[in-house]
Amino acid sequence: MSDVPSARRPAGELEAEVLAALWSARQPMTPQDVQSALGGDLARTTIATILARLHDKGTVERTRAGRAYAYIPTVQDTAGLAARRMHTELGREADRSTVLARFVSDLSAEDEQLLRDLLGDGAPGLGSAPGIGDGTPGLDPLPGTAPGHRTPGAAGS
Repeated sequence: MSDVPSARRPAGELEAEVLAALWSARQPMTPQDVQSALGGDLARTTIATILARLHDKGTVERTRAGRAYAYIPTVQDTAGLAARRMHTELGREADRSTVLARFVSDLSAEDEQLLRDLLGDGAPGLGSAPGIGDGTPGLDPLPGTAPGHRTPGAAGS
């Protein structure tokens, strides 16, 4: 074994840096734009690969900008990214009910109360948390939910 430390970054670090650049720009960016925003230390092809992977995951959308693509995030922040990951994991199982039941059973009392509040079943009620019903992407009806399913921010909740 070598005593030389690995130069590899932790998994997901580059994706996080690219997303941070996209979030701060608040407008579509080409790989070259992202490269410049990150200080130019990474090759444009590396940035393009990261953006293509994020596109494959549905984390960014892209449109043609000349010969390149311009990218814009589909999630607004790290909380939205975490919510997207949770939703993806939930979608991988056929028995969503059991997955959700196991998830809730492992929550702390504080997190369980927060979830109840967000769903409108707790004392503070629906809308007590930032983003609920204010048009924040990812909090209004979840794709693939059953008709009549209550989601934070959905009409009639």
